[in-house]
Amino acid sequence: MVRSLENKIDLEEILPGNTFKTRVPQVEVERNIKSAPSRYRNEIAKYLIYRDEEKCIMCGTCVRTCTKGVHVQKKGYKLFASPLSYKCNGFVCEKTEKFCVAKCPNGALRLIKNPMMEVMGDYRWSSDMILATWRMAETGEILPEDSDFVYETGDSGGGFDRIRIVFPDKPAKIDSDEIDISLELNRRNDGRPKIKIDVPWYGGGMSFGSISNVTQLAKVRAATAWNTYSCSGEGGYMERLRPYDDHMITQVATGLFGVREETIQRVPIVEFKYAQGAKPGLGGHLLGTKNTPAVAKMREAVQGIPLFSPFPFHSVYSIEDHMKHIDWIKHVNPRALISTKVSTPTDVDMVAVGSYYAGTHIIHIDGGYGGTGAAPDIAKKNIAMPIDYAIPKVHNFLSAEGVRDAVVLIASGGIRNYFDIAKAICLGADGVVIGTAELVALCCLRCSRCESGKGCPRGIATTNPELASQVTIEWGTQRIINLYNAWATGLKDILRLLGLKTIKELRGRTDLLIHLDISKKQN
Repeated sequence: MVRSLENKIDLEEILPGNTFKTRVPQVEVERNIKSAPSRYRNEIAKYLIYRDEEKCIMCGTCVRTCTKGVHVQKKGYKLFASPLSYKCNGFVCEKTEKFCVAKCPNGALRLIKNPMMEVMGDYRWSSDMILATWRMAETGEILPEDSDFVYETGDSGGGFDRIRIVFPDKPAKIDSDEIDISLELNRRNDGRPKIKIDVPWYGGGMSFGSISNVTQLAKVRAATAWNTYSCSGEGGYMERLRPYDDHMITQVATGLFGVREETIQRVPIVEFKYAQGAKPGLGGHLLGTKNTPAVAKMREAVQGIPLFSPFPFHSVYSIEDHMKHIDWIKHVNPRALISTKVSTPTDVDMVAVGSYYAGTHIIHIDGGYGGTGAAPDIAKKNIAMPIDYAIPKVHNFLSAEGVRDAVVLIASGGIRNYFDIAKAICLGADGVVIGTAELVALCCLRCSRCESGKGCPRGIATTNPELASQVTIEWGTQRIINLYNAWATGLKDILRLLGLKTIKELRGRTDLLIHLDISKKQN
Protein backbone atom coordinates (compact mmCIF):
# COMPACT_ATOMS: atom_id res chain seq x y z
CA MET A 1 0.00 0.00 0.00
CA VAL A 2 1.29 3.45 -0.91
CA ARG A 3 1.37 5.85 2.00
CA SER A 4 -0.19 9.27 1.57
CA LEU A 5 2.31 12.07 1.10
CA GLU A 6 1.22 14.23 4.01
CA ASN A 7 3.02 17.46 4.83
CA LYS A 8 4.54 16.30 8.09
CA ILE A 9 6.65 13.26 7.37
CA ASP A 10 8.01 11.05 10.10
CA LEU A 11 11.69 10.83 9.20
CA GLU A 12 11.99 7.57 11.10
CA GLU A 13 9.29 5.90 9.02
CA ILE A 14 11.06 5.24 5.76
CA LEU A 15 12.13 1.65 5.38
CA PRO A 16 9.75 -1.07 6.52
CA GLY A 17 10.45 -4.68 5.69
CA ASN A 18 9.23 -4.40 2.10
CA THR A 19 11.54 -6.12 -0.34
CA PHE A 20 10.50 -3.98 -3.33
CA LYS A 21 9.24 -7.03 -5.20
CA THR A 22 5.86 -5.48 -5.96
CA ARG A 23 5.57 -2.54 -8.31
CA VAL A 24 3.33 0.17 -6.89
CA PRO A 25 1.06 2.42 -8.98
CA GLN A 26 2.93 5.38 -10.39
CA VAL A 27 1.83 8.88 -9.40
CA GLU A 28 1.34 11.63 -11.96
CA VAL A 29 2.03 15.23 -10.94
CA GLU A 30 0.37 17.99 -12.94
CA ARG A 31 2.54 20.67 -14.50
CA ASN A 32 0.48 23.55 -13.18
CA ILE A 33 2.21 26.90 -12.80
CA LYS A 34 0.84 28.85 -9.87
CA SER A 35 2.15 31.29 -7.32
CA ALA A 36 4.20 29.77 -4.50
CA PRO A 37 5.21 32.69 -2.26
CA SER A 38 7.99 32.48 0.29
CA ARG A 39 7.17 30.58 3.46
CA TYR A 40 8.58 33.51 5.44
CA ARG A 41 6.49 36.51 6.37
CA ASN A 42 9.22 38.99 5.53
CA GLU A 43 11.14 37.68 2.54
CA ILE A 44 14.63 39.08 2.06
CA ALA A 45 14.53 41.92 -0.45
CA LYS A 46 17.15 43.74 -2.51
CA TYR A 47 15.50 47.05 -1.67
CA LEU A 48 13.64 48.17 1.43
CA ILE A 49 10.81 50.63 1.19
CA TYR A 50 9.65 52.35 4.35
CA ARG A 51 6.36 54.12 4.96
CA ASP A 52 6.29 56.83 7.63
CA GLU A 53 2.97 56.16 9.37
CA GLU A 54 2.86 59.68 10.79
CA LYS A 55 3.21 61.28 7.36
CA CYS A 56 1.00 58.80 5.49
CA ILE A 57 -2.49 60.17 4.86
CA MET A 58 -3.71 56.85 3.41
CA CYS A 59 -4.63 58.41 0.08
CA GLY A 60 -3.84 55.24 -1.88
CA THR A 61 -1.57 56.98 -4.39
CA CYS A 62 1.21 54.42 -3.84
CA VAL A 63 -1.20 51.53 -4.45
CA ARG A 64 -2.39 53.03 -7.72
CA THR A 65 1.12 54.05 -8.85
CA CYS A 66 3.10 50.85 -8.27
CA THR A 67 2.54 48.11 -10.86
CA LYS A 68 4.60 45.51 -9.00
CA GLY A 69 2.22 44.98 -6.08
CA VAL A 70 4.53 46.43 -3.43
CA HIS A 71 1.79 48.45 -1.77
CA VAL A 72 -1.37 46.66 -0.69
CA GLN A 73 -4.53 48.03 0.84
CA LYS A 74 -6.31 45.33 2.79
CA LYS A 75 -9.93 44.85 1.84
CA GLY A 76 -12.28 46.28 4.43
CA TYR A 77 -9.53 48.33 6.08
CA LYS A 78 -8.47 51.92 5.65
CA LEU A 79 -4.93 51.07 6.75
CA PHE A 80 -2.29 49.76 4.38
CA ALA A 81 -0.33 46.55 4.90
CA SER A 82 3.44 46.84 5.29
CA PRO A 83 5.11 47.27 1.89
CA LEU A 84 6.12 44.02 0.19
CA SER A 85 9.69 45.16 -0.36
CA TYR A 86 10.82 41.98 -2.14
CA LYS A 87 8.60 42.93 -5.10
CA CYS A 88 10.16 46.38 -5.43
CA ASN A 89 12.18 47.21 -8.55
CA GLY A 90 14.23 49.73 -6.66
CA PHE A 91 15.77 52.83 -8.17
CA VAL A 92 15.07 51.62 -11.72
CA CYS A 93 11.61 53.13 -11.29
CA GLU A 94 13.03 56.62 -10.74
CA LYS A 95 13.06 57.24 -14.48
CA THR A 96 9.42 56.21 -14.91
CA GLU A 97 6.00 57.48 -13.95
CA LYS A 98 5.64 54.47 -11.63
CA PHE A 99 8.05 55.67 -8.95
CA CYS A 100 5.89 55.60 -5.84
CA VAL A 101 8.38 57.52 -3.68
CA ALA A 102 8.17 60.59 -5.93
CA LYS A 103 4.41 60.31 -6.35
CA CYS A 104 3.63 60.25 -2.64
CA PRO A 105 2.00 63.66 -1.98
CA ASN A 106 3.21 63.83 1.63
CA GLY A 107 6.72 62.39 1.24
CA ALA A 108 5.89 59.40 3.43
CA LEU A 109 7.94 56.84 1.45
CA ARG A 110 11.67 56.18 1.59
CA LEU A 111 13.70 53.68 -0.48
CA ILE A 112 17.13 52.20 0.34
CA LYS A 113 19.19 49.25 -0.84
CA ASN A 114 19.14 46.43 1.69
CA PRO A 115 22.58 46.27 3.42
CA MET A 116 22.17 42.48 3.60
CA MET A 117 22.89 42.30 -0.13
CA GLU A 118 26.54 43.01 0.61
CA VAL A 119 26.97 39.88 2.73
CA MET A 120 24.42 37.43 1.33
CA GLY A 121 25.53 34.66 -1.01
CA ASP A 122 29.03 34.18 -2.40
CA TYR A 123 30.99 35.00 -5.54
CA ARG A 124 29.34 32.33 -7.66
CA TRP A 125 25.87 32.63 -6.18
CA SER A 126 25.55 36.37 -5.81
CA SER A 127 22.73 37.89 -3.78
CA ASP A 128 21.07 39.03 -7.01
CA MET A 129 21.15 35.50 -8.43
CA ILE A 130 19.70 34.00 -5.26
CA LEU A 131 16.84 36.49 -5.10
CA ALA A 132 16.15 36.13 -8.84
CA THR A 133 15.92 32.35 -8.42
CA TRP A 134 13.49 32.83 -5.54
CA ARG A 135 11.36 35.10 -7.70
CA MET A 136 11.25 32.60 -10.58
CA ALA A 137 10.41 29.80 -8.14
CA GLU A 138 7.54 31.90 -6.80
CA THR A 139 6.03 32.99 -10.10
CA GLY A 140 7.16 30.44 -12.70
CA GLU A 141 8.18 33.26 -15.00
CA ILE A 142 11.47 34.75 -16.12
CA LEU A 143 12.18 38.16 -14.72
CA PRO A 144 10.83 41.11 -16.73
CA GLU A 145 13.19 43.30 -18.76
CA ASP A 146 12.84 46.17 -16.29
CA SER A 147 14.04 43.98 -13.42
CA ASP A 148 16.99 45.28 -11.45
CA PHE A 149 18.45 41.81 -10.77
CA VAL A 150 21.74 40.84 -12.40
CA TYR A 151 21.25 37.08 -12.61
CA GLU A 152 22.80 35.96 -15.91
CA THR A 153 26.18 35.80 -14.18
CA GLY A 154 27.63 35.87 -10.69
CA ASP A 155 30.71 37.67 -9.38
CA SER A 156 33.28 34.87 -9.52
CA GLY A 157 35.31 36.41 -12.34
CA GLY A 158 35.73 33.02 -14.01
CA GLY A 159 33.91 30.08 -15.55
CA PHE A 160 30.51 30.83 -17.03
CA ASP A 161 30.70 34.31 -15.49
CA ARG A 162 33.32 35.26 -18.12
CA ILE A 163 31.39 33.77 -21.04
CA ARG A 164 28.63 35.55 -22.92
CA ILE A 165 26.17 34.41 -25.59
CA VAL A 166 26.39 36.47 -28.78
CA PHE A 167 22.95 37.25 -30.17
CA PRO A 168 22.35 38.50 -33.73
CA ASP A 169 21.24 42.09 -34.25
CA LYS A 170 18.04 40.93 -35.94
CA PRO A 171 16.46 37.90 -34.24
CA ALA A 172 14.83 35.31 -36.48
CA LYS A 173 11.05 35.22 -36.56
CA ILE A 174 10.43 31.98 -34.70
CA ASP A 175 7.53 31.28 -32.37
CA SER A 176 8.54 29.85 -29.00
CA ASP A 177 5.92 27.11 -29.43
CA GLU A 178 7.90 25.79 -32.41
CA ILE A 179 11.05 25.27 -30.36
CA ASP A 180 11.91 21.78 -29.09
CA ILE A 181 14.13 21.52 -26.01
CA SER A 182 13.61 17.79 -25.39
CA LEU A 183 16.56 15.43 -25.05
CA GLU A 184 16.96 11.73 -25.90
CA LEU A 185 19.05 9.78 -23.39
CA ASN A 186 19.74 6.58 -25.35
CA ARG A 187 21.61 6.82 -28.64
CA ARG A 188 23.28 3.40 -28.66
CA ASN A 189 20.53 1.54 -30.57
CA ASP A 190 21.01 -1.39 -28.21
CA GLY A 191 17.37 -2.35 -27.79
CA ARG A 192 16.98 -0.58 -24.47
CA PRO A 193 14.26 2.08 -24.06
CA LYS A 194 14.51 5.29 -26.09
CA ILE A 195 14.00 7.60 -23.15
CA LYS A 196 13.23 11.23 -23.95
CA ILE A 197 12.93 14.01 -21.36
CA ASP A 198 11.04 17.25 -22.00
CA VAL A 199 13.87 19.53 -20.89
CA PRO A 200 17.66 19.22 -21.29
CA TRP A 201 18.33 18.80 -17.59
CA TYR A 202 17.56 16.53 -14.67
CA GLY A 203 18.07 16.68 -10.91
CA GLY A 204 21.39 15.61 -9.45
CA GLY A 205 22.08 13.04 -6.78
CA MET A 206 21.36 14.29 -3.26
CA SER A 207 21.06 11.49 -0.78
CA PHE A 208 18.72 11.11 2.15
CA GLY A 209 21.23 12.10 4.78
CA SER A 210 22.59 15.06 2.88
CA ILE A 211 19.06 16.49 2.43
CA SER A 212 15.71 15.73 4.04
CA ASN A 213 13.27 13.25 2.56
CA VAL A 214 10.82 16.13 2.07
CA THR A 215 13.37 17.82 -0.18
CA GLN A 216 13.98 14.56 -2.04
CA LEU A 217 10.26 14.12 -2.63
CA ALA A 218 9.79 17.70 -3.81
CA LYS A 219 12.61 17.20 -6.31
CA VAL A 220 11.24 13.99 -7.81
CA ARG A 221 7.63 15.23 -7.89
CA ALA A 222 8.76 18.27 -9.89
CA ALA A 223 10.77 15.98 -12.16
CA THR A 224 7.66 13.85 -12.70
CA ALA A 225 5.64 16.92 -13.67
CA TRP A 226 8.26 17.91 -16.23
CA ASN A 227 8.91 14.39 -17.53
CA THR A 228 12.52 14.36 -16.46
CA TYR A 229 14.47 12.69 -13.63
CA SER A 230 15.77 13.11 -10.12
CA CYS A 231 18.58 11.08 -8.57
CA SER A 232 18.54 9.30 -5.22
CA GLY A 233 22.21 9.99 -4.50
CA GLU A 234 24.22 7.37 -2.64
CA GLY A 235 22.13 7.18 0.52
CA GLY A 236 19.76 4.39 -0.48
CA TYR A 237 16.28 4.34 -1.98
CA MET A 238 13.39 5.52 0.19
CA GLU A 239 10.14 3.59 -0.01
CA ARG A 240 8.33 6.91 -0.40
CA LEU A 241 10.06 7.33 -3.76
CA ARG A 242 8.42 4.20 -5.15
CA PRO A 243 5.36 5.97 -6.65
CA TYR A 244 7.87 7.94 -8.75
CA ASP A 245 10.10 5.05 -9.87
CA ASP A 246 9.65 5.98 -13.52
CA HIS A 247 11.33 9.33 -12.91
CA MET A 248 14.11 8.21 -10.58
CA ILE A 249 17.80 7.53 -11.12
CA THR A 250 19.36 5.36 -8.45
CA GLN A 251 23.02 5.79 -7.72
CA VAL A 252 25.64 3.14 -7.14
CA ALA A 253 28.52 4.90 -5.42
CA THR A 254 31.73 3.75 -3.80
CA GLY A 255 30.21 3.38 -0.31
CA LEU A 256 27.44 1.11 -1.70
CA PHE A 257 25.11 2.53 0.95
CA GLY A 258 21.65 1.04 0.56
CA VAL A 259 22.51 -0.51 -2.82
CA ARG A 260 20.29 -3.52 -3.46
CA GLU A 261 19.37 -5.35 -6.62
CA GLU A 262 15.67 -4.91 -5.78
CA THR A 263 15.96 -1.13 -6.02
CA ILE A 264 18.13 -1.28 -9.13
CA GLN A 265 15.35 -3.23 -10.82
CA ARG A 266 12.80 -0.48 -10.18
CA VAL A 267 14.31 2.45 -12.08
CA PRO A 268 14.89 3.36 -15.74
CA ILE A 269 18.41 4.76 -15.16
CA VAL A 270 21.23 3.59 -12.91
CA GLU A 271 24.18 5.88 -12.28
CA PHE A 272 27.66 4.80 -11.25
CA LYS A 273 29.30 7.60 -9.28
CA TYR A 274 33.05 7.17 -9.49
CA ALA A 275 33.90 10.69 -8.30
CA GLN A 276 32.36 14.08 -7.58
CA GLY A 277 33.77 17.24 -9.08
CA ALA A 278 33.67 19.17 -5.81
CA LYS A 279 35.85 16.63 -4.03
CA PRO A 280 37.64 14.28 -6.45
CA GLY A 281 40.00 11.84 -4.85
CA LEU A 282 38.48 12.45 -1.41
CA GLY A 283 35.30 10.41 -1.45
CA GLY A 284 32.23 11.34 0.58
CA HIS A 285 31.83 12.11 4.28
CA LEU A 286 28.55 12.24 6.17
CA LEU A 287 29.03 13.57 9.70
CA GLY A 288 27.73 11.54 12.59
CA THR A 289 25.24 14.27 13.54
CA LYS A 290 23.37 13.66 10.27
CA ASN A 291 23.45 9.88 10.66
CA THR A 292 20.12 9.65 12.48
CA PRO A 293 18.34 6.35 13.17
CA ALA A 294 16.43 6.73 9.90
CA VAL A 295 19.57 7.46 7.88
CA ALA A 296 21.46 4.61 9.55
CA LYS A 297 18.64 2.18 8.80
CA MET A 298 18.52 3.26 5.18
CA ARG A 299 22.29 2.96 4.77
CA GLU A 300 22.54 -0.22 6.83
CA ALA A 301 25.00 1.50 9.16
CA VAL A 302 25.35 2.36 12.85
CA GLN A 303 23.51 5.44 14.12
CA GLY A 304 25.65 8.48 15.02
CA ILE A 305 28.82 7.16 13.36
CA PRO A 306 30.39 9.25 10.56
CA LEU A 307 30.02 7.53 7.19
CA PHE A 308 32.70 7.60 4.51
CA SER A 309 32.49 6.78 0.83
CA PRO A 310 35.95 5.63 -0.22
CA PHE A 311 37.74 6.73 -3.33
CA PRO A 312 37.71 4.88 -5.67
CA PHE A 313 35.64 1.72 -6.10
CA HIS A 314 38.07 -0.85 -4.81
CA SER A 315 36.86 -3.21 -7.51
CA VAL A 316 37.48 -0.80 -10.40
CA TYR A 317 40.97 0.12 -11.56
CA SER A 318 40.53 -0.11 -15.33
CA ILE A 319 37.99 0.30 -18.11
CA GLU A 320 37.64 -3.49 -18.13
CA ASP A 321 36.61 -3.39 -14.46
CA HIS A 322 34.19 -0.60 -15.29
CA MET A 323 32.69 -2.76 -18.04
CA LYS A 324 32.06 -5.54 -15.51
CA HIS A 325 30.11 -3.08 -13.36
CA ILE A 326 27.98 -2.00 -16.31
CA ASP A 327 27.38 -5.60 -17.39
CA TRP A 328 26.22 -6.40 -13.84
CA ILE A 329 23.59 -3.64 -13.89
CA LYS A 330 22.47 -4.51 -17.41
CA HIS A 331 21.94 -8.10 -16.28
CA VAL A 332 20.04 -7.12 -13.13
CA ASN A 333 17.83 -4.62 -14.97
CA PRO A 334 17.49 -5.36 -18.71
CA ARG A 335 15.59 -2.10 -19.34
CA ALA A 336 17.89 0.31 -17.49
CA LEU A 337 20.12 2.90 -19.12
CA ILE A 338 23.55 3.34 -17.56
CA SER A 339 25.01 6.68 -16.56
CA THR A 340 28.66 7.05 -15.56
CA LYS A 341 29.46 10.03 -13.33
CA VAL A 342 33.09 11.07 -13.16
CA SER A 343 34.98 14.16 -12.06
CA THR A 344 37.16 16.15 -14.43
CA PRO A 345 40.86 15.24 -14.19
CA THR A 346 43.17 16.33 -16.98
CA ASP A 347 42.55 13.05 -18.83
CA VAL A 348 38.76 13.24 -18.51
CA ASP A 349 38.48 12.87 -22.29
CA MET A 350 40.20 9.47 -22.14
CA VAL A 351 37.97 8.43 -19.24
CA ALA A 352 34.88 9.44 -21.23
CA VAL A 353 35.75 7.52 -24.36
CA GLY A 354 36.72 4.49 -22.27
CA SER A 355 33.35 4.63 -20.53
CA TYR A 356 31.61 4.72 -23.91
CA TYR A 357 33.40 1.58 -25.04
CA ALA A 358 32.52 -0.04 -21.71
CA GLY A 359 28.85 0.33 -22.66
CA THR A 360 27.52 3.40 -20.87
CA HIS A 361 24.65 5.41 -22.35
CA ILE A 362 25.29 8.68 -20.49
CA ILE A 363 28.66 10.18 -19.66
CA HIS A 364 28.14 12.58 -16.77
CA ILE A 365 31.14 14.83 -16.14
CA ASP A 366 31.10 16.81 -12.89
CA GLY A 367 33.27 19.90 -12.70
CA GLY A 368 34.96 21.62 -9.80
CA TYR A 369 32.37 24.30 -9.03
CA GLY A 370 29.60 21.96 -7.92
CA GLY A 371 28.74 20.49 -4.57
CA THR A 372 26.89 21.91 -1.61
CA GLY A 373 28.40 23.38 1.52
CA ALA A 374 29.26 19.83 2.57
CA ALA A 375 32.20 19.72 0.16
CA PRO A 376 35.54 20.65 1.79
CA ASP A 377 36.66 24.19 0.98
CA ILE A 378 40.18 22.96 0.22
CA ALA A 379 38.81 20.79 -2.59
CA LYS A 380 36.22 23.01 -4.23
CA LYS A 381 37.65 24.97 -7.16
CA ASN A 382 41.15 23.67 -6.42
CA ILE A 383 41.30 20.09 -7.72
CA ALA A 384 38.91 19.23 -10.54
CA MET A 385 38.95 20.96 -13.91
CA PRO A 386 36.25 23.65 -14.25
CA ILE A 387 33.32 22.30 -16.22
CA ASP A 388 33.61 25.00 -18.91
CA TYR A 389 37.05 23.61 -19.80
CA ALA A 390 36.07 19.96 -19.50
CA ILE A 391 33.00 20.04 -21.76
CA PRO A 392 34.73 21.03 -25.03
CA LYS A 393 37.67 18.75 -24.20
CA VAL A 394 35.40 15.70 -23.93
CA HIS A 395 33.08 16.76 -26.77
CA ASN A 396 35.95 17.22 -29.22
CA PHE A 397 37.65 13.97 -28.26
CA LEU A 398 34.47 11.94 -28.63
CA SER A 399 33.89 13.60 -32.00
CA ALA A 400 37.44 12.76 -33.12
CA GLU A 401 36.83 9.15 -32.09
CA GLY A 402 33.68 9.07 -34.21
CA VAL A 403 31.37 8.17 -31.33
CA ARG A 404 29.99 11.57 -30.31
CA ASP A 405 26.47 10.88 -31.61
CA ALA A 406 26.34 7.44 -30.00
CA VAL A 407 26.54 8.69 -26.42
CA VAL A 408 24.91 11.46 -24.38
CA LEU A 409 27.24 13.95 -22.68
CA ILE A 410 25.80 15.49 -19.53
CA ALA A 411 27.60 18.21 -17.57
CA SER A 412 27.27 19.43 -13.99
CA GLY A 413 29.24 21.41 -11.47
CA GLY A 414 28.05 24.99 -11.14
CA ILE A 415 24.94 25.16 -13.37
CA ARG A 416 22.91 27.97 -11.80
CA ASN A 417 20.37 29.16 -14.39
CA TYR A 418 19.18 28.76 -17.97
CA PHE A 419 22.02 30.94 -19.28
CA ASP A 420 24.52 28.44 -17.85
CA ILE A 421 22.56 25.61 -19.47
CA ALA A 422 22.76 27.29 -22.87
CA LYS A 423 26.48 27.98 -22.45
CA ALA A 424 27.20 24.37 -21.44
CA ILE A 425 25.38 23.06 -24.50
CA CYS A 426 27.15 25.57 -26.76
CA LEU A 427 30.44 24.20 -25.44
CA GLY A 428 29.46 20.67 -26.46
CA ALA A 429 27.22 19.08 -23.82
CA ASP A 430 23.86 17.55 -24.71
CA GLY A 431 22.31 18.54 -21.41
CA VAL A 432 23.08 19.25 -17.78
CA VAL A 433 22.44 18.05 -14.24
CA ILE A 434 21.37 20.60 -11.64
CA GLY A 435 21.56 20.45 -7.87
CA THR A 436 22.12 23.61 -5.87
CA ALA A 437 19.60 25.57 -7.94
CA GLU A 438 16.80 23.28 -6.77
CA LEU A 439 17.74 23.95 -3.16
CA VAL A 440 17.90 27.70 -3.78
CA ALA A 441 14.37 27.46 -5.20
CA LEU A 442 13.34 26.21 -1.77
CA CYS A 443 14.70 29.43 -0.22
CA CYS A 444 18.24 28.20 0.50
CA LEU A 445 20.45 31.08 1.68
CA ARG A 446 23.78 29.54 0.58
CA CYS A 447 25.09 29.67 4.14
CA SER A 448 27.29 26.59 3.49
CA ARG A 449 26.20 24.73 6.60
CA CYS A 450 24.79 21.75 4.70
CA GLU A 451 27.15 19.25 6.31
CA SER A 452 25.91 19.90 9.85
CA GLY A 453 22.99 17.91 11.25
CA LYS A 454 21.21 20.99 12.57
CA GLY A 455 23.10 23.53 10.51
CA CYS A 456 20.49 24.21 7.80
CA PRO A 457 18.32 26.97 9.25
CA ARG A 458 15.72 26.56 6.53
CA GLY A 459 15.13 22.83 6.85
CA ILE A 460 16.37 21.82 3.40
CA ALA A 461 19.70 20.02 3.86
CA THR A 462 18.94 18.40 7.18
CA THR A 463 17.86 15.11 8.72
CA ASN A 464 16.51 16.78 11.85
CA PRO A 465 12.72 16.21 11.94
CA GLU A 466 11.92 19.55 13.54
CA LEU A 467 13.91 21.53 10.97
CA ALA A 468 12.69 19.43 8.03
CA SER A 469 9.06 20.11 8.98
CA GLN A 470 9.51 23.73 7.85
CA VAL A 471 9.16 22.58 4.23
CA THR A 472 5.96 20.97 2.95
CA ILE A 473 5.99 18.61 -0.02
CA GLU A 474 3.34 20.54 -1.94
CA TRP A 475 5.07 23.90 -1.53
CA GLY A 476 8.51 22.51 -2.37
CA THR A 477 7.17 20.69 -5.43
CA GLN A 478 5.47 23.82 -6.72
CA ARG A 479 8.57 25.98 -6.25
CA ILE A 480 10.73 23.63 -8.31
CA ILE A 481 8.01 23.18 -10.95
CA ASN A 482 7.85 26.96 -11.26
CA LEU A 483 11.62 27.29 -11.54
CA TYR A 484 11.69 24.66 -14.29
CA ASN A 485 8.99 26.57 -16.18
CA ALA A 486 10.94 29.84 -15.97
CA TRP A 487 14.08 28.06 -17.19
CA ALA A 488 12.25 26.39 -20.07
CA THR A 489 10.82 29.77 -21.08
CA GLY A 490 14.22 31.46 -20.85
CA LEU A 491 15.99 28.69 -22.76
CA LYS A 492 13.43 28.85 -25.55
CA ASP A 493 13.89 32.62 -25.69
CA ILE A 494 17.64 32.14 -26.14
CA LEU A 495 17.08 29.66 -28.97
CA ARG A 496 14.52 31.95 -30.57
CA LEU A 497 16.89 34.91 -30.50
CA LEU A 498 19.62 32.73 -32.02
CA GLY A 499 17.29 31.52 -34.78
CA LEU A 500 17.38 27.85 -33.67
CA LYS A 501 14.39 25.53 -33.46
CA THR A 502 15.86 22.67 -31.42
CA ILE A 503 18.25 22.33 -28.53
CA LYS A 504 20.23 19.86 -30.64
CA GLU A 505 21.21 22.69 -32.99
CA LEU A 506 22.87 24.52 -30.09
CA ARG A 507 25.31 21.72 -29.23
CA GLY A 508 28.93 22.59 -29.94
CA ARG A 509 28.14 26.08 -31.26
CA THR A 510 31.14 27.77 -29.67
CA ASP A 511 30.87 30.39 -32.41
CA LEU A 512 27.87 31.73 -30.51
CA LEU A 513 29.96 32.40 -27.41
CA ILE A 514 32.53 35.00 -26.52
CA HIS A 515 34.99 34.86 -23.63
CA LEU A 516 35.57 38.28 -22.12
CA ASP A 517 39.28 37.67 -21.47
CA ILE A 518 39.94 36.56 -25.05
CA SER A 519 37.97 39.44 -26.55
CA LYS A 520 40.02 41.93 -24.50
CA LYS A 521 43.27 40.44 -25.80
CA GLN A 522 42.03 40.63 -29.39
CA ASN A 523 41.00 44.23 -28.99
